[in-house]
Amino acid sequence: MSLSMYHASIPPFVRMLGNLSAILYKAEAYAAERKIEPSVLLNARLAPDMYPLVRQVQIATDSVKGCAARLAGIEVPSYADTESSFAEVQARIGKTQAFLQSVTAAQVDGSEGRPITLKFPGAELHFTGQDYLLNFVLPNFYFHLTTAYAILRHNGLNIGKMDFLGQS
Repeated sequence: MSLSMYHASIPPFVRMLGNLSAILYKAEAYAAERKIEPSVLLNARLAPDMYPLVRQVQIATDSVKGCAARLAGIEVPSYADTESSFAEVQARIGKTQAFLQSVTAAQVDGSEGRPITLKFPGAELHFTGQDYLLNFVLPNFYFHLTTAYAILRHNGLNIGKMDFLGQS
């Protein structure tokens, strides 16, 4: 049996956002225990020219909600990027998971050849659905998840590989 576009996207997106949520709960508890202002962690970066933790979460959620919608041929939900607390980033993750879970296999499967165009200031990227998922969204999503993990680990949060991967 071949792997469907749905099974290559929606379930892994939902699972990995759940893992990110669990890590962020640990980060919130860590901040409280150590008497660290939550904004310190939420605004932490790995390097001065990289986005802070809160923006990593925003981009990760944007990439998967956009992917699911584009593959399904439906409108991409728009979220304001105004999160400034752990509760707000958790709400964003939850809202994204709920949207993803509303997208059905019937909507996504068969989207391998669907033309996908992303418009950026000064550039347009063109993909087939399969190339978009496999060569753009998945690497981008995992980059931002990994960077969020690394920011927290770098700031002393006691998390490991199994926190990132989650439980089966």
